[in-house]
Amino acid sequence: MKLLLISNSTMAGEAYLGWPQKHISDFLNRHKVRKVCFVPYAGVSLSNKSLEDSYDIYIQKVSAVFNALGFELESVHQANDPVEMARQAEAIVVGGGNTFHLVASLYEKGLMEVIREKVMAGTPYVGWSAGSNVACPTLMTTNDMPIVEPKSFKTLNLIPFQINPHYLDANPEGHGGETRQQRIEEFLVINPAMKVVGLREGCLLLLEEAELQLIGDKSMILFQYGKIPEELAPGADLNLLFQ
Repeated sequence: MKLLLISNSTMAGEAYLGWPQKHISDFLNRHKVRKVCFVPYAGVSLSNKSLEDSYDIYIQKVSAVFNALGFELESVHQANDPVEMARQAEAIVVGGGNTFHLVASLYEKGLMEVIREKVMAGTPYVGWSAGSNVACPTLMTTNDMPIVEPKSFKTLNLIPFQINPHYLDANPEGHGGETRQQRIEEFLVINPAMKVVGLREGCLLLLEEAELQLIGDKSMILFQYGKIPEELAPGADLNLLFQ
């Protein structure tokens, strides 16, 4: 498989998709991609009149970046047959937003299994935020509110571990609720066989040639049931995530 799983699209003060642009471009160029199939269903915006408007505005933002990098972009929401568009795709790109709405839409449109089959067969996959979360076995380590009820919490299962995108270490002063770490530990109590990666902003996971790499300027944090959380820096051996 060929996966580029990005924690976040935008760093504070940067242009949209600013920091990961070079990684996206290098990844797609290495695999000789010219046109990408974009999945916008995580994009739910209050500022628009309908979901279709939300998707249209989302695709405009993403297209501007990808076109500038030399890639043509088409969106499944504009296709007469989204499943066939996905089947013919040179690469699949799944944007961020609300993971529950993304997963519900992938099931509703019949895209979940099609995308999985394509990527397992070698089609390059790029996801950020929710798009990274759905590469996991389940959406249950998302940070998002369940604004809709998907058919299932099961997702693409491209990797055998969970990602928590936008991972934060912070426990803000005056905040009485659970930290991100505590929420992940709750997940592990119920799912003790699963591993969870806290992927900090400005970081991504790259899987090529059966090798998984952490790329970015921060470490990631590995959570396992009954073990002390472990910091793994860029360059660390990540094979344990597949064990």
